[in-house]
Amino acid sequence: MKLNILHEDKHILCLIKPQGMPSQSDKTNDDDLMSEAEKYLSEKGERPYLGLIQRLDRPVGGVIVYAKNEFANKELSRQVQQRETQKEYYAVVCGEAPIKEAVLEDYLKKLKTINMSKVTSSEDKAAKPAKLKYEVLKTVLTEEYGMLSLLKITLYTGRHHQIRVQLSNAGLPIWGDNKYNKAFVKKKEFTSIALWSHKFGFKHPKTKEYVEFRSLPDSYPFTLFNI
Repeated sequence: MKLNILHEDKHILCLIKPQGMPSQSDKTNDDDLMSEAEKYLSEKGERPYLGLIQRLDRPVGGVIVYAKNEFANKELSRQVQQRETQKEYYAVVCGEAPIKEAVLEDYLKKLKTINMSKVTSSEDKAAKPAKLKYEVLKTVLTEEYGMLSLLKITLYTGRHHQIRVQLSNAGLPIWGDNKYNKAFVKKKEFTSIALWSHKFGFKHPKTKEYVEFRSLPDSYPFTLFNI
């Protein structure tokens, strides 16, 4: 597999993750991006150390960053935990948002047995706070799916399936999501979820300078919006 490399130096490796590929190895034993990146580093004669900084769900594509040594892994993980990174996504949702820009704050509980999450209350001891902001960029009317809207999402926390759960709970389920969008749950044919990691920004672990990496999706239904 040829990696789509956005940036590489001694400390970080920034890639575009293909939709449908796991960020790291999982119980399916399918090919995963981290293993492919380790092969790439080994073939270059480098020690194949990689630390996953931000995990993307298997159906999600876009910008992903790996640390190439323990120092970078520790520093970037600290930035993520302290919410010092900048994470933006594009999503195509079914429907039209009544509010063009809004902040969603919920409490999410992970349901491990079915690999899903749900919105619950602050009184649920197993729940964690989740926060994101969305902005409606464009809306189009389609013959097959009705109204579709392109959202830019700023992510403030990193919970399991967070964007998918929160948008669905707000009445804006993501196109192609066969877990949280009722219109796609029963569809037999495969569809790639319309959620894309557009931007990831952080302070470089070595130079301490702010850097950011961007990627634009080029698949349907994103192509409806000419981004």
